[in-house]
Amino acid sequence: MTNSGTRRARAFDIRLVIALLIGVYGAVLTVLGLGFTTEEDIAKAADININLWTGVAMLIFAGLFVLWAKLRPITVPQEEAERLEHEHHRGEEN
Repeated sequence: MTNSGTRRARAFDIRLVIALLIGVYGAVLTVLGLGFTTEEDIAKAADININLWTGVAMLIFAGLFVLWAKLRPITVPQEEAERLEHEHHRGEEN
């Protein structure tokens, strides 16, 4: 997907950080909804297992963010990437 004039910005893609955070919260809510929600809790929430459905929605959302990051990676022009690397190495010397 990248041509010779660009590089991918992999680790610094904020979409992956957001996906990780939303995914962890979604997993926790899904587990709570499946194993730790009582009938009384469900009755309070208009007979909807809110923890379960919110957790599933958050997992789907996180999956979409990962898919988005994989299908449309952020690219940095090669000249800019080289300039940033040069500045980084110069900063380590000082």
